Amino acid sequence: QVQLVESGGGLVQPGGSLTLSCVISGSRGRINTMGWYRQAPGKERELVADITSGGSTNYADSVKGRFTISRDNAANTLYLVMNNLKLQDTGVYYCKVDVRTIVNVEGAYYDRDYWGKGTLVTVSS
Repeated sequence: QVQLVESGGGLVQPGGSLTLSCVISGSRGRINTMGWYRQAPGKERELVADITSGGSTNYADSVKGRFTISRDNAANTLYLVMNNLKLQDTGVYYCKVDVRTIVNVEGAYYDRDYWGKGTLVTVSS
């Protein structure tokens, strides 16, 4: 069974920095895209950033220039470095991984997403 464990959340002042980590264990297939999502109170979960197995990254416009996503494939770990944090960055941050499983010799496959339980980031003065 796949398990994702996030860490690094906490209380930080505006302009401060935090680094989030996500450790993935129990994957039987290949981990493709990995990403960070966040959910503020009363709002829907939104994509913050993701990164492909080849290292290509994608960021929400609201975090470009401030956040950096990276991955350590050997360690099955995903990171999010958050700089110059703003009040609007407050929310529960979730790690998500896409696991691809090849099911036959013709190359057919299926992808399945797995989610962590989240880590709370609170930006407040």
